[in-house]
Amino acid sequence: MSLHIRDAAAMEVLGCGLARCSPFGAQINLQGELGTGKTTLVRGFLRGLGYAGIVKSPTYTLVEPYYLPQGTIYHFDLYRLHEPGELEVIGLRDYLDGASTCLVEWPEKAGVLFSCPDICVHIFHAGTARFVDVTALSERGKLMQSALSLA
Repeated sequence: MSLHIRDAAAMEVLGCGLARCSPFGAQINLQGELGTGKTTLVRGFLRGLGYAGIVKSPTYTLVEPYYLPQGTIYHFDLYRLHEPGELEVIGLRDYLDGASTCLVEWPEKAGVLFSCPDICVHIFHAGTARFVDVTALSERGKLMQSALSLA
């Protein structure tokens, strides 16, 4: 699924739609250069689930948890990760409990640790706009992508 996103507000709308199509326990990988809107999409995702607080990029902490009535969302930003083994120090296995949703920016820096997402969202610069490719990589991801295309 390919989309043209005109601005940050539209990226948040996409995130909101993705949240409504995502069951808890899903893994969504977010790829793209710096400044393409990965964190903006996460903000929209959280807003879609009713979260009204501040959404910041966990660039220095690697992970930011959001505890919602429906379940937990973990937002990973692995941009500053030097090697995948660093994730063991923060207890990565505890986050991948199958019940919590993981949104992962820069998953390629984690080696195989985040290599089995349900959905991969790849964002590309297009001037002031963005092109977004959403690819389902699991059966759950196919259901999510189908629901998103109908939204």
